[in-house]
Amino acid sequence: MPLFLELVRDVSARDPELARAALAGLKAYEGAERDPPPPPKPEFARVRGACLRDHGGDGIPVVLVPSLINPPHILDLDPATSLAAAITRMGRRALLLDWGAADQRKELDVAGHIVDLLQPLLRSISQPAALVGYCLGGTMALAAATLAECERVATLAAPWHFSRYPDESRAALTDMWRNAGNAIRALGALPMEVLQAAFWSLDPERTVRKFAAFGRLDPHSADARRFVTLEDWANEGEALPYPAARELIEDLFGADLPGTGQWAIGGRPITDRIAVPALHILAGTDRIAPAATAPSGERVEISSGHVGMIVGSARTQLHEKLRRFLDPACR
Repeated sequence: MPLFLELVRDVSARDPELARAALAGLKAYEGAERDPPPPPKPEFARVRGACLRDHGGDGIPVVLVPSLINPPHILDLDPATSLAAAITRMGRRALLLDWGAADQRKELDVAGHIVDLLQPLLRSISQPAALVGYCLGGTMALAAATLAECERVATLAAPWHFSRYPDESRAALTDMWRNAGNAIRALGALPMEVLQAAFWSLDPERTVRKFAAFGRLDPHSADARRFVTLEDWANEGEALPYPAARELIEDLFGADLPGTGQWAIGGRPITDRIAVPALHILAGTDRIAPAATAPSGERVEISSGHVGMIVGSARTQLHEKLRRFLDPACR
């Protein structure tokens, strides 16, 4: 909240009307009615604190791999936007990975989450599953396909060539790590609030404008309710365990080990060129995982932002591209 108020203060110097509207939107957001969260889906399998939640459906399983950042329910936000529900309508069984509480995986780096959690969960399935990974979850799903048997892999707005991020974005992360690294190490985790500040810094005026626009919505409209649900999701989530934060910022963003072919897990080189069919779906106006950072191979681009491709109007394009990719008869 202090960071958002600082963003509003910066905007107020050049656009006081926008700043007032953003503050009104913030007040409306804080006072908005919220639906109770739905009960969690049943567990299909569990490894330590992580589990696969069964969203039903028939056919070859599809494991949805969310990012380590923010909660997994972005892939099942509400009945109208749920990617998990869409997968079941494609004639597949949808299993959504929930990474679980950070304190149950506090010693794991990014690679450790793949080896100690994702791989054992995949082995719990009686047949090779398709992997569909979002954001960092896509990076991890593609890495897992080098290490474990799977049917096919689709990545959604997933970075691989980290050196292709804008220089200012990588510099901002480096500065954050330099300034807060000791505190993060002492805490044993990178708090969500710090990560949220990094995301907001990518496009601060957009953050202010979206709250200003929210303040003009009918609070009982579907758009307003979805905004509240989405913002609550964006501000929730487990902290990132320190080893995972260190690998993400130093080895991936800093050294670009994946993009330079130097990433290895358990002594095995990790590549974005895998033996099974792969499709990389990009969001054309993405600031969090720009299209230029996507893995090599077959790519298709959607005119959308990072989150909009999942829950916005562009999701219909995403679902159609996934439907064709997951249906062997269409390939």
